[in-house]
Amino acid sequence: MNPAVGFTAVIAVSVITALIGIYGLRVSRTTSDFYVASRTVRPWWNASAIGGEYLSAASFLGIAGLIMISGLDALWFPIGYTAGYLMLLFFVAAPLRRSGAYTIPDFAEARLGSTGARHVTSILVVMVGWLYIVPQLHGAALTIRTTTGLPSWVGAVAVVVIVCLTVITGGMRSITFVQAFQFWLKLTALAVPAFFILLLVTGTAGTLPGGPLPAGTDFFPPSDPLGSGSMYTTLSLLVALLFGTLGLPHVLVRFYTNPDGAAARRTTLIVLGLLSIFYLFPTIFGVLGRVFLPGLAKEGTPDATVLLLPGALVGGMGGSLLTALVVAGAFAAFLSTTSGLVVSLAGVISQDLLGGSVRGFRIAAVGAAVVPLVVALGTDSLALAGTVGLVFAFTASTVCPLLLLGIWWRGLTDAGAVAGMVVGGVLCGAAIMLAARVGVDSGWRDVLAQPAAWTVPASFITMVLVSLATPRRRSPGAARFMSKLHVPERPLAHPGPSR
Repeated sequence: MNPAVGFTAVIAVSVITALIGIYGLRVSRTTSDFYVASRTVRPWWNASAIGGEYLSAASFLGIAGLIMISGLDALWFPIGYTAGYLMLLFFVAAPLRRSGAYTIPDFAEARLGSTGARHVTSILVVMVGWLYIVPQLHGAALTIRTTTGLPSWVGAVAVVVIVCLTVITGGMRSITFVQAFQFWLKLTALAVPAFFILLLVTGTAGTLPGGPLPAGTDFFPPSDPLGSGSMYTTLSLLVALLFGTLGLPHVLVRFYTNPDGAAARRTTLIVLGLLSIFYLFPTIFGVLGRVFLPGLAKEGTPDATVLLLPGALVGGMGGSLLTALVVAGAFAAFLSTTSGLVVSLAGVISQDLLGGSVRGFRIAAVGAAVVPLVVALGTDSLALAGTVGLVFAFTASTVCPLLLLGIWWRGLTDAGAVAGMVVGGVLCGAAIMLAARVGVDSGWRDVLAQPAAWTVPASFITMVLVSLATPRRRSPGAARFMSKLHVPERPLAHPGPSR
């Protein structure tokens, strides 16, 4: 790959991101602008911004890479990522918006009447955010190394610098503009190359460099040993993706920016449509990569499939232009997801430790970005989608039970919430660490490597049992707060047409 292609694409995305961020600075003046964009983001804008931050390195690069090495089993990832938003739509979106909170810890304190529960929730939210940022930085490192030949650390550092500049200047309002743009860039960056590659594969426009695709090519041969995941692994993965989406801090904070609960529901419906369209294209890249770039799986770099496939199949100036578009989309994925996470973490850290001011928000944003950068520089990249899947499992075992029970069960107490989050977090974290030490042939490996199937129920059960055992710890204001969550807002009166 010509390094000039990668340099041009990365620089272009960075400059456009900075310019949009500067525009956001002009309209970000109040504390509410920085934290929740003054709760004035309309559904289409918010849905585009959610798509921008949710479609991370795992979605843009990792899905195709997993299909390369795991075949049909990897198709559960895009299904789970999208279906998780149905859970958000049905159970969380509107009540969470009506709560009036800025952050998830704000919700925990208001619902449970406990600063202790707030602090535990804050710690878990920050841990989830940092764990989610690290794969984004690994993805940026892979992209820079593959497309420009520069050292891997350049990509990670570039993402953190650009994100920090954007977040500290304009906060949530600025990031909303940036992420909405980056979603449509990512969609275009995958859709256009996929369209041209499919034309080549079907013989509609020109021929492939290696000749036409043989008739009857089997993209998923039944004898493929890599596509042999167990039923338990599949079910546990789906539990992680479905429930984990409900606890992602950078996604949940988006619902606080809607004007009301009805707008939050409309936003979620639009997101479902956008995600359904987007995930068609990483799947196409992964399927075609199994045929035309099988060496990537053997080399241990399947996540580079999306980056390399356009140049390998199209070639010439057309291939270079398509590759530049893909690289731009990939870098936009790292920037948008990291931006959303840094904004959500900065809100939590600033509220708990720095007084909740704009200055505190900016200081917290830098800290929220630098810590995962240090971790990313000191660790090696794993399969991107697989790594993010483990973060979903951890979130599903901790924050998700708090939200679901806090919204829908009056009996939840602060003691039950804390106990459930601690049990779920400890069990999930211990299982993931033990999985790295267990041999591949061990019968316990699947149970430990995909723990959500048993850690999520353990967290829910612990919350319920401890809450039932501590009825006196129920918040005195729980009934009133629950009513606030579930009673729809009154529609705003609009003046009639002027005469």
